[in-house]
Amino acid sequence: MAARLFEEQEHAALYQKYRPTPPAEIRNLVLNYLQRKKGKPFGLAVDVGCGSGLSTRNLAPFFEKVVGIDVSGAQIEEAKKMGGLNNVSYRLGLAEELEFEDGSVDLVTAGTAAHWFDMEKFMKEVHRILKPKGCLALYCYRCPFELRYSACPEPLTQIVQEMFKALAPYESEKRQIVQNEYKEVFDAITFPDKERFDNIPFKRQVSISWVIGFIKSLSYYQTFQKKDPEAAKASLERMEQKLLQAMGVSSSETMLEMRLNAFCLLASKPE
Repeated sequence: MAARLFEEQEHAALYQKYRPTPPAEIRNLVLNYLQRKKGKPFGLAVDVGCGSGLSTRNLAPFFEKVVGIDVSGAQIEEAKKMGGLNNVSYRLGLAEELEFEDGSVDLVTAGTAAHWFDMEKFMKEVHRILKPKGCLALYCYRCPFELRYSACPEPLTQIVQEMFKALAPYESEKRQIVQNEYKEVFDAITFPDKERFDNIPFKRQVSISWVIGFIKSLSYYQTFQKKDPEAAKASLERMEQKLLQAMGVSSSETMLEMRLNAFCLLASKPE
């Protein structure tokens, strides 16, 4: 991968605990697309930039075999700790050097990861390993997200936005690709048969403490923390206190609704 920001053990553990499982809406969109373009059987799926395996395990019921690939040994170790699925395995590897046989893969996916890839090299590998009519699925979600709590007449969006303004100076230029909703990534997909789906909404019931953990897991918060640990810690504490005050509660385990919008790029290899 072109950028490597998720390799430390502590960060990998945060990623495992505080990243949302990919929504069923995206999984179903991808599976329906694969069914339409290639059809069954669904043999091998490869999840690139798999992190702690949330997206990899999500595919397990639908494929004979699923392999998660990540450049980070710490992330792979976190993924392996989950266990329990006989058809899922994980290995170290680069998005630009996928160690699979030519024409052996039905589906290549990457969830919240493609903005870190060298897309030119990645697409050459995708073209090589996919079966004819095999599919590529790249998806991500927008930040800032939205928070809602039933006792609050107004969304808690402003508090979230203030936090992301504090993080903005520490954002990698690769993250701008996410802000552009993968326009550059879509343009870099070399298959002529490609399409995009925008504004895919999904919700999660989470605690205030989970929201804080999610922000800690972001690459730009990690950069902030390394450069100015006291300021990074203080910014999160301010956010937590503002949420508690706005919601009129005293416990950070209070549940609220997190709303996100995702986008997904789909493409099919020519016959």
